Amino acid sequence: MGKITFLGAGSTVFAKNVLGDCMLTPALQSFELALFDIDHERLRDSERMLNNLVASTGSTCRVVAYHDRKEALRGAKYIVNAIQVGGYDPCTITDFEIPKKYGLRQTIADTVGIGGIFRNLRTIPVMLDFARDIQEVCPDAWFLNYTNPMAVLTNVMITHGGVKTVGLCHSVQVCMPWLFEHLGMDSTGVQTKIAGINHMAWLLEVTKDGQDLYPEIKRRAAEKQKEKHYDMVRYELMFKFGYYVTESSEHNAEYHPYFIKRAYPELIDKLNIPLDEYPRRCVNQIASWKEMREKLVNDTRLEHSRSHEYASYIFEAMETGVPFKLGGNVMNTGLIPNLPAEACVEVPCLVDRSGVTPTYVGNLPPQLAALNRTNINTQLLTIEAAITGKKEHIYHAAMLDPHTSAELSLDDIVSLCDDLIEAHGSWLPAFR
Repeated sequence: MGKITFLGAGSTVFAKNVLGDCMLTPALQSFELALFDIDHERLRDSERMLNNLVASTGSTCRVVAYHDRKEALRGAKYIVNAIQVGGYDPCTITDFEIPKKYGLRQTIADTVGIGGIFRNLRTIPVMLDFARDIQEVCPDAWFLNYTNPMAVLTNVMITHGGVKTVGLCHSVQVCMPWLFEHLGMDSTGVQTKIAGINHMAWLLEVTKDGQDLYPEIKRRAAEKQKEKHYDMVRYELMFKFGYYVTESSEHNAEYHPYFIKRAYPELIDKLNIPLDEYPRRCVNQIASWKEMREKLVNDTRLEHSRSHEYASYIFEAMETGVPFKLGGNVMNTGLIPNLPAEACVEVPCLVDRSGVTPTYVGNLPPQLAALNRTNINTQLLTIEAAITGKKEHIYHAAMLDPHTSAELSLDDIVSLCDDLIEAHGSWLPAFR
């Protein structure tokens, strides 16, 4: 019998999707679904919800909740990671409010930017704790990382944790279908090739029956840009750099130096950029959870149909040997030669009994590789700060961040980092 361990199992809705999918997968029957979360109340909620799901689906999977992380991991074949260190209150609030005092505005703050840097710095030590446990009690397990910042955390688990890891993000899956839906195009039979880095991978090819669909996409997108809509930043990037990017406009607004600018405040309205979007979502989610909890946790006739989450399909491919293709985050072992070898890249991967095998992509168009490298610079310096414990590398990561450096002076960046270190307090390790 196998074991799938879910770290951060208090993410009840996500646990329902991933583990509910496992319950509906024939190759995963009789697996133990091991749950771990530091929030014991949320852990109990997820345990009850999943037991209801076992009953209603007729699955032979067993749900077991653990209060001891090492025991939850012991003997695991697969691990799903969905933790968030520090949560909305206090850490996300800190990540948004302190930069605001310097005039630095953000939308999501979970990838790069000043918010992404500090989210990484408080999460990396926890991930390396996981890695030590995994080395001890389940060294051959595959680790599926869903936690942001995706590129850095996946990189750290592989490079410094020595754990077999693939990072999984929804943006590759939904990129083309959502674009086509927004433009009123039919996505049936459309072939795509997508590669780059997480949240900034590129729709490199989009064809149907061998015909390039980009001219029609750009024609329709130009029409859409005449009125306000939710995806204006991505269309703007496509017109200027030639290709559509995987992650949403609210995300990409803060990955580049072009959009959120005190010198050009009119861009916020013109490109429909939702500042402070992530805190808004958090507040709404917290409010809606109270209502949702009643339905989700206590419904003994809870239903589930297999979702589009990659996890169960990965496990199934590894168990059965029937290959499955996905967009995964892996180390750049020559896969995209014009990006650094130290970087984590997002490329097509094949999964079967031998694990996750990334595919060779080749060089990106030079302008796209250049945009990726601006974000990779900050990612690599953030890792350097976390691993060496040197404060100077936190400053370097922020100084090299495209949005932060476009808005603030070097002295202000140092001062902002110091303020954030102080405000985060014990959520961060000590830096020297």
